[in-house]
Amino acid sequence: MSPEREGAFVTTESRRGVGPIPRSERSPAPDIARGAMLLFIAIANAAVHLYGRPFDEYTNLADAGFADRFALAVEQLFIAERARPMFAILYGFGIAVMASRMFERGLGPKEVRRVLRRRSWWLVVLGLLHAALLFYGDILAPYGAAGLIVLAFVHLSDRALRRWFLGIALYVVFVGVPVLALVYSVSTAAPPSQAPALPPYAEQLITGTIASVSGTLVMTLLLALVPLVLVGVMLQRAGWIDRPEDHLPALRRVFVSGMAVNIFSALPVALVGLGVWQPSSTGHIVALGLTLLGGMYAGLGYICGFALLAHRWRSYGHRGVPGALAAVGERSLTCYLAQSFVLAPLLAPWGFGLGDDLGYLGAYGVAAATWLATVGIAVLLARAGRRGPFEVVLRRLTYGRVRGA
Repeated sequence: MSPEREGAFVTTESRRGVGPIPRSERSPAPDIARGAMLLFIAIANAAVHLYGRPFDEYTNLADAGFADRFALAVEQLFIAERARPMFAILYGFGIAVMASRMFERGLGPKEVRRVLRRRSWWLVVLGLLHAALLFYGDILAPYGAAGLIVLAFVHLSDRALRRWFLGIALYVVFVGVPVLALVYSVSTAAPPSQAPALPPYAEQLITGTIASVSGTLVMTLLLALVPLVLVGVMLQRAGWIDRPEDHLPALRRVFVSGMAVNIFSALPVALVGLGVWQPSSTGHIVALGLTLLGGMYAGLGYICGFALLAHRWRSYGHRGVPGALAAVGERSLTCYLAQSFVLAPLLAPWGFGLGDDLGYLGAYGVAAATWLATVGIAVLLARAGRRGPFEVVLRRLTYGRVRGA
């Protein structure tokens, strides 16, 4: 397989095998999408830290006022179960970029898989630590596990990749999503309103570890993330994200249809959040399954929308809002973990406990402010020509024994 034929990044630096692609040669679209996605993740994760108030049978605040219910409905309509598909697709895109550059240097499939396997395992380890020490809703470990599966496909032809994608996607639609909806409906998505029996941080360590290990196993067995990661691989090969100017009609079609699917699939859970619909347990499971399934395509739609924005903002280069979003996207691992370094100690009961008696609107405000702080840090790092510290660590762990990386 020729990586150049598949739309891979091929630069003078990559042919020499010298480090990462220089910022001046990076396509801004993937990084802009990652930077915006992290705002979605911050907002989606903030409510997990709320406690001290009663929760209803749908794990929403039972005594929320109209402002909080409206904020929750908006989050359910546009963000919930959309950020994770976006992350998975962009994660697959990153895997494909790494693989294509290594193929271009002359590395064989076995060595490419060995590098990607090492990186995926380190993501699993980092995710488990993140979940145990800070935030039990970690997403790194499940994506690292999905990467271990997807690395078996990175050397396949486009036709073979599409066949595998179709087969796995059908399994996820008819098995994975229904099971996940059932699990979500019976699990306690919110912290308990009563005081824990253990010291707060001991509770975090135990809950985080159990949630990360069990969640990663369930997501892996159901292959829930694998089709999305494969979509990212196929997008990189086709050049949709890194060369949006060549695919504008297709990007517009997927964006518009993705937003339509987004509204239709998320409306039931948004109505539950607003408090105007109280479905039975079966109805709630169906609503959860619908938003999970629709969120997969909606996540793709969002990414296409950000690619269109990047094309429109191409004259800005690395300046202004596009440059700031791209700076965050280039350091997405660092900025993602930085959110937990801020939100968890601020809101969790083992920290300052500001999540006690806080509503959705307040939590989303804290999340947005935290994301803005990471934007400022990322811009400063970009101006200084420095990568994110966690990107540096992961790169050293990944490529430490590979010559020319």
